[in-house]
Amino acid sequence: MIHHVSVGSNDIARARSFYDPLMALLGMPLLAAGDTALDYGSGDIQFSVETPVDGHPASVGNGVHVAFQARDRAAVREFHRLGLANGGSDAGEPGVRPDYDANYFGAFLRDPDGNKVEALTFAAE
Repeated sequence: MIHHVSVGSNDIARARSFYDPLMALLGMPLLAAGDTALDYGSGDIQFSVETPVDGHPASVGNGVHVAFQARDRAAVREFHRLGLANGGSDAGEPGVRPDYDANYFGAFLRDPDGNKVEALTFAAE
């Protein structure tokens, strides 16, 4: 069982501008914010954005991404739209991913630090 997932950032304020609307859409509001970290969740922390504790710049993991469950396809589309509007870049437009599953509907973004995030649902329209 995974308790939470963290990604690195070199600019917490910029990351907050990107993640606040996305996490609110997914039902994970901001629980705590500081100069070096953001914590999102629904009760407990489920996702955090942090500056690296070792003092080195944050970097992305090649092949790593975090996937968030969305309630429906409209939420996946909105996740993608909000991400692009708040400093993210497209890493895969909303759509069915039949290679994963006939009902897998997802959208991929890169956050302003380059971390890859996704919203997905198995719900029909």
